[in-house]
Amino acid sequence: MKPDLEVVQIGQAESFKAWEHGYPYHTVRWHFHPEYELHHVVHTDGQFFVGDFIGAYGPGQLVLTGPNLPHNWVSDLPAGRAVPLRSRVLQFTERFIHDTTALLPELAALQPLLQLSRRGVLFTAHTTRQVALLLAELVAAGGLRRIELFMSIVGALSRDAGAAPLASEAYHPDPSGFMATGINEALAHIRAHLTEDFNETDLAGISRLSPSGFSRSFRRHTGMGLAQYVNRLRINLACQLMMSEPSMPITDICFAAGFRNISNFNRQFLRQKGLNPSHFRALLAGRTAEAVADRAADPRADAPPTPPAVAAEAMAA
Repeated sequence: MKPDLEVVQIGQAESFKAWEHGYPYHTVRWHFHPEYELHHVVHTDGQFFVGDFIGAYGPGQLVLTGPNLPHNWVSDLPAGRAVPLRSRVLQFTERFIHDTTALLPELAALQPLLQLSRRGVLFTAHTTRQVALLLAELVAAGGLRRIELFMSIVGALSRDAGAAPLASEAYHPDPSGFMATGINEALAHIRAHLTEDFNETDLAGISRLSPSGFSRSFRRHTGMGLAQYVNRLRINLACQLMMSEPSMPITDICFAAGFRNISNFNRQFLRQKGLNPSHFRALLAGRTAEAVADRAADPRADAPPTPPAVAAEAMAA
């Protein structure tokens, strides 16, 4: 069975993505993506799959997977039961590491770990306890604190002498082969053309499936229909634009995120985030003002300029 492509959205004003999710969740399936991923299990037991490796996991497990390495964690839960927080995740690109290393040559010390991550890396309990606290803070952090936490995390990972590879040396993921799957080609098209016009017929042609066959296959692979999937990605993009472009009019954000009319944008935003775009922006501005006031009151305070709770909520969907 070939893995599905996961479309990872990293904000325009962010160097990496840090988020958390429960179980079941739409990304929980046999999948791959070009980004590195650090995956920390907070709750549940079950089986996990990394490349050609299969093993059991429990709360507190910490694994780093490299680019395009297929993986999945399947929780052992009774049918119908849900867990609000299963995992915390950190995702970053090869380009980010390459460009940052060009500015900070000391980061070259990460290369042995990143190379090993192409097989998947399981970390020791000592490192996991240390990183778990940093990762929990990172999910809600903003501003320079995010960079501080990221550096602390990768530093701790690189010093773990007991870190062990998972997949066999003979296992070599083939992203070109994975992408040959019709649905993955459609998902890649959505990612590359998110703000443009396309429909189910267009994507069915890319997938080499009939429209009805594409609809069934897409829902089976992503856990949702095409419209819901695209709207979710576009609303997340709109949230990123609000955080990175605070003076950009909401109408402009609507069209920049790929929506064609403001009423549908407002309706989808309210459905996904529980408040309309204006209220989201007001909350964003209010939290930022609080952070600035806190910093002014205590110059030693490291109050993040980006409202952590709002930012985390915006990226969680």
